[in-house]
Amino acid sequence: MVKNYKTQLKEINTFVFDVDGVFTDNIVILSDNGEQLRTANVRDGYAVQLAVKKGLLIAIISGGRSEAVRRRFEGLGVSEVYLGAGKKIDVFKSFLEKHSLLPENVCYMGDDIPDYAVMSHVGLACCPADAASEIKSIAAYISPRNGGAGCVRDVLEQALKVKGMWMDEESLIW
Repeated sequence: MVKNYKTQLKEINTFVFDVDGVFTDNIVILSDNGEQLRTANVRDGYAVQLAVKKGLLIAIISGGRSEAVRRRFEGLGVSEVYLGAGKKIDVFKSFLEKHSLLPENVCYMGDDIPDYAVMSHVGLACCPADAASEIKSIAAYISPRNGGAGCVRDVLEQALKVKGMWMDEESLIW
């Protein structure tokens, strides 16, 4: 029997996210010095820091190498930030081993082909509305929101709600 994704969310204790196309809108601004600038949704950030405060394990696995991305997530309380991940499934398996995690207790949100192997290996695979069709085909949940437009907030808010961790005293503090 296939479980409803909301039932699966109750069993998830770890959330792993790609960055570009999930936290960002796939638009990269190229500066004169070669730096790639991105925008991020503040509400996604709020949900991430709240999930961390509530004791959920949050990790980032990105092929990108931007130290600004690392600083952003560390500022939100995320200590597991893996950048420059050429083969994400290898990084993911090491992450599972490091924390003695079972894949069925992990939710992964990705948007493009490099995320496919990890998404095929987790308990709950999710993606933004504008993900690649191959990714949508294996996602148990497709957020109605695009990458960079609150898809992370969507998934984390639903998880926190089904766990009874949303809109309490702690939620009112950034």
